[in-house]
Amino acid sequence: MLGLLCSVLAGAAMSVQGVLNTRLGEHIGLYEANLLVQGIAFAFSLLAVLLLGKGNFSALAHTSRLYLLGGVLGMVITITVMLAMKGLGATVAVCIILIAQLTAAALIDAMGWFGTTRIPFGWQKYAGTALMIGGVLLFKYKG
Repeated sequence: MLGLLCSVLAGAAMSVQGVLNTRLGEHIGLYEANLLVQGIAFAFSLLAVLLLGKGNFSALAHTSRLYLLGGVLGMVITITVMLAMKGLGATVAVCIILIAQLTAAALIDAMGWFGTTRIPFGWQKYAGTALMIGGVLLFKYKG
C-alpha cells in the first residue's frame, strides 16, 4: 500500500515540478533554473540526512561507481522535462515521458540490469505500451 501511495505522490509531484521548473526557466534561463532547483534539492536532502539519515556513506567504497550516474541523470531529467513541457505542453509531454519510463523500466526488468530481478517482457507489456502510445496520439491529434 505504501508503494502505491508513494507512486501516486511521485507521479503528481513530477508533473507539478516539471511545470514549475519550466516556468522558472522561462524567467531565469534553462540551466540557471536547473542549478537553482538542484541546489534546493541538495539543501533539503542534506537536511533530511542530518535529521533522519541512518545510512552509511562509508559503504560507498563497496558500491558500483555506475550508481553515481543517478546524479547526472537528475540533471538530464530536469532539463529535458523542462524542454519537453515547453515544446509540447504538460499533458502530452508527461504522456510521452510515461511511455518512455515504462519502456525503460520493462527493459531493465527484462534484462535484469543494475542488479534487478529479471521479469519477462511478455505480450501484455507490448500491448500495454501500444495502448499508451495510442492514448498519446489521441491527446495530441484530437479532431
